[in-house]
Amino acid sequence: MAFPEDVLTEDEHVVLHLHPHWRALVRPVAVLVLAVAAVVAGVVLLPSGGGGAVALAVIGGLALIAVLWLTLRPYLVWRSTHYLFTNERVLLQEGLFSRDRRDIPLTRINDHAMRQGFVERLLGCGTLTIESAGERGQSVLHDVPRVGQVQTKLYELVEAHHDKHSLGDAEMRDILADMNEGKPLRDPST
Repeated sequence: MAFPEDVLTEDEHVVLHLHPHWRALVRPVAVLVLAVAAVVAGVVLLPSGGGGAVALAVIGGLALIAVLWLTLRPYLVWRSTHYLFTNERVLLQEGLFSRDRRDIPLTRINDHAMRQGFVERLLGCGTLTIESAGERGQSVLHDVPRVGQVQTKLYELVEAHHDKHSLGDAEMRDILADMNEGKPLRDPST
């Protein structure tokens, strides 16, 4: 479930590729442990006769359903959720059978904020909210690992993209000088 490189443009490169923090897998792992414990307890405690075998089959079936729905499915959702930061945009992709992807060009990012609760600070994750110009407005990324560093990197990417695609003072003077047919501009303060 790796992110396909063919969605990137020719000059685009990946700076950060993240999945949600591992804390999203705590509940699925707990369900797996409880399901295995229930089956083991059934094998040990139930009689080996007809009623015990039926009860063990029911426990095993319920454990299998719980593992598939509450462990395997959340794991696959976690693996198929991508937070991709490139030198041109932020790509958010999720979905197992259907895919939902949102591209936010760096030029459209107006603001970004992070939030960390106490437990999130202990675990090193948090929520990153990216506000962009457009119809959708805000994108909220939950359980972002190292959210403080990610927010700083996003700031650096936005600034670098802005600097790359805007004119500096010297370039602006050169353009204006060319427009004045090579005559240097007079400094208005003199």
